[in-house]
Amino acid sequence: MSEIIFGRWAALETLRAGKRSLQQLILAEGTEERGVIADILAAAEERNLTVKRVPRRMVDDLAKGGNHQGVVLRVGAYAYAEIETIFEAAEAQNEKPFVLLLDLLQDPQNVGTLLRTADAVGVHGVVMQDRRGVGITPAVVNASSGAAEHLHIAQVPNLVQAMKRLKEYGLWLAGLDVSPNILPIDRADLNIALGLVLGSEGEGMRRLVRDTCDLLITLPMRGHVESLNVASVGSVALYSAWQARGWQGWAHADKPK
Repeated sequence: MSEIIFGRWAALETLRAGKRSLQQLILAEGTEERGVIADILAAAEERNLTVKRVPRRMVDDLAKGGNHQGVVLRVGAYAYAEIETIFEAAEAQNEKPFVLLLDLLQDPQNVGTLLRTADAVGVHGVVMQDRRGVGITPAVVNASSGAAEHLHIAQVPNLVQAMKRLKEYGLWLAGLDVSPNILPIDRADLNIALGLVLGSEGEGMRRLVRDTCDLLITLPMRGHVESLNVASVGSVALYSAWQARGWQGWAHADKPK
């Protein structure tokens, strides 16, 4: 089974990550071979990958309307990780586990944005349910600018059962919700073995998912709208958790100001 990764950054990071089987790099005729394209070609050459140049309309067809920027990459299916791999990654870095859990998110753009942020803050892994929510599709890889290719992402049959299993590993689960009676995020201790749980667009967390969380936290708001987009909420929460860890892993974190 093969997939088509489209977009310059998605293609480049897929090549760099090296997690998938690589089949063919396809460029639209006339695409200038400089900047990111030059980096893509260098990465393809390093991996002895065939490069084919075709009319742009063929690239349009392959990308199925996606914003391909003149580049598509034919690859094998995405390789999901095991939950154990996530904890092994945290142990290898001598860090408290930091996990993102997604409860049936539907929008590839939202999932892609969250995965890009998760990669930026050093999340050790992501857990999502394999039915009713979006998986790691080419659209998600594109929206994440290829960050999905660098993450350990586990797809599970039942998110609640996976949450219970994560607790057995010592993970504390914090669900993001909206209510005046919920603990504001700045008052929560996030410098722990942490799993941040985000609910779906519009519906939020399902009841059993919410009930399985160890605590609920919220982002204080003072404006007129009732809530923020899930990708915005999740990104703020992920950065808050990383800040609570003292920006662990950042090259400038320990430098004097």
